[in-house]
Amino acid sequence: MICQRCGARNPDESFYCNKCGIRLEDEQETVLATKNSEDLEKQIFSIRPTMLLIKIGYALAVLGAFFLVFLLHIFSSILGINIPSAFYVLTGLSMLLFPAYHHFRRNIVRYTLTDSKIEIDEGFIFQKTRNIPLRSIQDVSVESSIFQRFLGYGSILIDNASEDAGKIVLKNVDEPKKYADMILKQLRKLDR
Repeated sequence: MICQRCGARNPDESFYCNKCGIRLEDEQETVLATKNSEDLEKQIFSIRPTMLLIKIGYALAVLGAFFLVFLLHIFSSILGINIPSAFYVLTGLSMLLFPAYHHFRRNIVRYTLTDSKIEIDEGFIFQKTRNIPLRSIQDVSVESSIFQRFLGYGSILIDNASEDAGKIVLKNVDEPKKYADMILKQLRKLDR
Protein backbone atom coordinates (compact mmCIF):
# COMPACT_ATOMS: atom_id res chain seq x y z
CA MET A 1 0.00 0.00 0.00
CA ILE A 2 1.30 3.48 -0.88
CA CYS A 3 0.90 6.41 1.51
CA GLN A 4 -1.12 9.27 -0.05
CA ARG A 5 0.78 11.81 2.04
CA CYS A 6 4.48 10.89 1.71
CA GLY A 7 4.42 8.24 -1.05
CA ALA A 8 6.18 5.56 1.05
CA ARG A 9 5.53 1.87 0.32
CA ASN A 10 3.91 -0.05 3.18
CA PRO A 11 2.80 -3.69 3.56
CA ASP A 12 -0.76 -4.31 2.33
CA GLU A 13 -2.03 -5.16 5.84
CA SER A 14 -0.73 -1.87 7.40
CA PHE A 15 -3.20 0.59 8.92
CA TYR A 16 -0.62 3.37 9.47
CA CYS A 17 2.29 4.58 7.32
CA ASN A 18 5.66 3.26 8.53
CA LYS A 19 7.35 6.52 7.51
CA CYS A 20 4.98 9.40 8.46
CA GLY A 21 2.42 7.66 10.70
CA ILE A 22 -0.74 8.85 8.89
CA ARG A 23 -3.69 6.46 8.75
CA LEU A 24 -3.67 4.61 5.44
CA GLU A 25 -6.85 4.40 3.43
CA ASP A 26 -7.70 1.54 1.15
CA GLU A 27 -6.37 2.12 -2.32
CA GLN A 28 -8.96 2.82 -4.93
CA GLU A 29 -8.42 2.45 -8.59
CA THR A 30 -8.18 5.79 -10.23
CA VAL A 31 -9.02 6.00 -13.86
CA LEU A 32 -7.62 8.99 -15.61
CA ALA A 33 -9.56 10.15 -18.59
CA THR A 34 -7.09 11.15 -21.21
CA LYS A 35 -7.93 12.23 -24.67
CA ASN A 36 -6.43 10.30 -27.45
CA SER A 37 -4.57 12.46 -29.92
CA GLU A 38 -6.99 11.05 -32.49
CA ASP A 39 -9.99 12.33 -30.49
CA LEU A 40 -8.78 15.94 -30.50
CA GLU A 41 -10.17 18.14 -33.21
CA LYS A 42 -7.47 19.73 -35.32
CA GLN A 43 -8.07 23.26 -36.58
CA ILE A 44 -7.06 23.71 -40.21
CA PHE A 45 -7.86 27.42 -40.59
CA SER A 46 -9.85 30.20 -38.98
CA ILE A 47 -10.61 33.29 -41.05
CA ARG A 48 -12.81 36.37 -41.17
CA PRO A 49 -14.24 38.19 -44.19
CA THR A 50 -11.78 40.37 -46.06
CA MET A 51 -10.49 43.57 -44.49
CA LEU A 52 -9.72 45.06 -47.91
CA LEU A 53 -13.19 46.56 -48.43
CA ILE A 54 -13.14 48.07 -44.94
CA LYS A 55 -9.79 49.75 -45.63
CA ILE A 56 -11.08 51.13 -48.94
CA GLY A 57 -14.19 52.36 -47.10
CA TYR A 58 -12.11 54.16 -44.48
CA ALA A 59 -9.94 55.79 -47.15
CA LEU A 60 -13.00 56.99 -49.09
CA ALA A 61 -14.66 58.22 -45.88
CA VAL A 62 -11.57 60.27 -44.95
CA LEU A 63 -11.46 61.80 -48.44
CA GLY A 64 -15.20 62.43 -48.29
CA ALA A 65 -14.87 64.03 -44.85
CA PHE A 66 -12.20 66.48 -46.08
CA PHE A 67 -14.30 67.30 -49.15
CA LEU A 68 -17.48 67.81 -47.07
CA VAL A 69 -15.69 70.06 -44.55
CA PHE A 70 -14.18 72.03 -47.44
CA LEU A 71 -17.64 72.51 -49.01
CA LEU A 72 -19.11 73.57 -45.66
CA HIS A 73 -16.34 76.10 -45.25
CA ILE A 74 -16.88 77.49 -48.77
CA PHE A 75 -20.67 77.77 -48.31
CA SER A 76 -20.30 79.35 -44.88
CA SER A 77 -17.88 81.92 -46.35
CA ILE A 78 -20.19 82.69 -49.29
CA LEU A 79 -23.29 82.98 -47.11
CA GLY A 80 -21.45 84.80 -44.32
CA ILE A 81 -22.48 82.28 -41.68
CA ASN A 82 -20.14 81.59 -38.80
CA ILE A 83 -20.06 77.81 -38.27
CA PRO A 84 -18.28 76.62 -35.10
CA SER A 85 -15.20 74.49 -35.70
CA ALA A 86 -16.70 71.67 -33.56
CA PHE A 87 -19.41 71.27 -36.22
CA TYR A 88 -16.75 70.79 -38.91
CA VAL A 89 -15.05 68.12 -36.81
CA LEU A 90 -18.32 66.29 -36.07
CA THR A 91 -19.34 66.44 -39.72
CA GLY A 92 -16.00 64.99 -40.81
CA LEU A 93 -16.08 62.25 -38.17
CA SER A 94 -19.64 61.30 -39.10
CA MET A 95 -18.31 60.16 -42.48
CA LEU A 96 -16.36 57.43 -40.67
CA LEU A 97 -19.51 55.87 -39.19
CA PHE A 98 -20.36 53.85 -42.32
CA PRO A 99 -17.01 52.04 -42.66
CA ALA A 100 -16.83 51.65 -38.85
CA TYR A 101 -20.21 49.88 -38.92
CA HIS A 102 -19.00 47.48 -41.62
CA HIS A 103 -15.74 46.95 -39.72
CA PHE A 104 -17.73 45.94 -36.64
CA ARG A 105 -19.94 43.60 -38.73
CA ARG A 106 -16.83 41.99 -40.22
CA ASN A 107 -15.34 41.34 -36.79
CA ILE A 108 -18.38 39.42 -35.52
CA VAL A 109 -18.07 36.72 -38.21
CA ARG A 110 -15.51 33.90 -38.16
CA TYR A 111 -15.21 30.85 -40.40
CA THR A 112 -13.29 27.87 -38.98
CA LEU A 113 -12.40 24.57 -40.63
CA THR A 114 -11.43 21.64 -38.43
CA ASP A 115 -10.67 18.10 -39.52
CA SER A 116 -14.34 17.15 -38.96
CA LYS A 117 -16.52 20.24 -39.50
CA ILE A 118 -16.90 23.81 -40.69
CA GLU A 119 -17.91 26.21 -37.94
CA ILE A 120 -19.52 29.58 -38.65
CA ASP A 121 -19.61 31.95 -35.66
CA GLU A 122 -21.68 35.11 -35.90
CA GLY A 123 -22.80 37.69 -33.40
CA PHE A 124 -21.55 39.96 -30.68
CA ILE A 125 -24.11 40.02 -27.88
CA PHE A 126 -26.10 37.01 -29.04
CA GLN A 127 -23.65 34.65 -30.64
CA LYS A 128 -24.85 32.09 -33.15
CA THR A 129 -22.65 29.13 -34.04
CA ARG A 130 -23.41 26.87 -36.95
CA ASN A 131 -21.55 23.56 -37.37
CA ILE A 132 -21.54 21.77 -40.69
CA PRO A 133 -20.09 18.27 -40.51
CA LEU A 134 -17.72 17.56 -43.40
CA ARG A 135 -19.49 14.27 -44.10
CA SER A 136 -22.65 16.21 -45.09
CA ILE A 137 -20.87 18.42 -47.64
CA GLN A 138 -21.54 17.48 -51.26
CA ASP A 139 -19.71 20.19 -53.19
CA VAL A 140 -17.47 23.22 -52.67
CA SER A 141 -17.16 25.99 -55.24
CA VAL A 142 -15.85 29.55 -55.48
CA GLU A 143 -17.81 32.53 -56.74
CA SER A 144 -16.33 35.95 -57.49
CA SER A 145 -17.10 38.82 -59.82
CA ILE A 146 -14.49 40.48 -62.04
CA PHE A 147 -14.08 43.22 -59.43
CA GLN A 148 -13.65 40.63 -56.66
CA ARG A 149 -11.11 38.63 -58.69
CA PHE A 150 -9.16 41.82 -59.36
CA LEU A 151 -9.00 42.54 -55.59
CA GLY A 152 -8.32 38.89 -54.66
CA TYR A 153 -11.41 37.93 -52.70
CA GLY A 154 -14.67 36.08 -53.27
CA SER A 155 -17.20 33.75 -51.69
CA ILE A 156 -17.01 30.02 -51.03
CA LEU A 157 -20.25 28.15 -51.76
CA ILE A 158 -20.79 24.87 -49.92
CA ASP A 159 -23.56 22.45 -50.90
CA ASN A 160 -24.84 20.87 -47.71
CA ALA A 161 -26.75 17.56 -47.57
CA SER A 162 -27.99 17.87 -43.98
CA GLU A 163 -31.63 18.08 -42.87
CA ASP A 164 -31.90 21.82 -43.51
CA ALA A 165 -30.01 21.38 -46.81
CA GLY A 166 -29.08 24.21 -49.08
CA LYS A 167 -26.01 26.30 -49.68
CA ILE A 168 -23.75 27.72 -47.05
CA VAL A 169 -21.84 30.80 -48.16
CA LEU A 170 -18.57 31.96 -46.65
CA LYS A 171 -18.80 35.57 -47.87
CA ASN A 172 -15.99 37.88 -48.96
CA VAL A 173 -13.04 35.64 -48.12
CA ASP A 174 -9.48 36.59 -49.14
CA GLU A 175 -7.98 33.96 -51.46
CA PRO A 176 -11.19 31.89 -51.67
CA LYS A 177 -9.67 29.25 -54.00
CA LYS A 178 -6.96 28.47 -51.45
CA TYR A 179 -9.49 27.93 -48.64
CA ALA A 180 -11.88 25.98 -50.90
CA ASP A 181 -8.98 23.67 -51.77
CA MET A 182 -8.27 23.18 -48.05
CA ILE A 183 -11.90 22.18 -47.49
CA LEU A 184 -11.78 19.76 -50.43
CA LYS A 185 -8.54 18.28 -49.10
CA GLN A 186 -10.22 17.60 -45.74
CA LEU A 187 -13.18 16.01 -47.54
CA ARG A 188 -10.79 13.66 -49.40
CA LYS A 189 -9.10 12.72 -46.11
CA LEU A 190 -12.51 11.94 -44.64
CA ASP A 191 -13.35 9.59 -47.53
CA ARG A 192 -10.27 7.42 -46.90
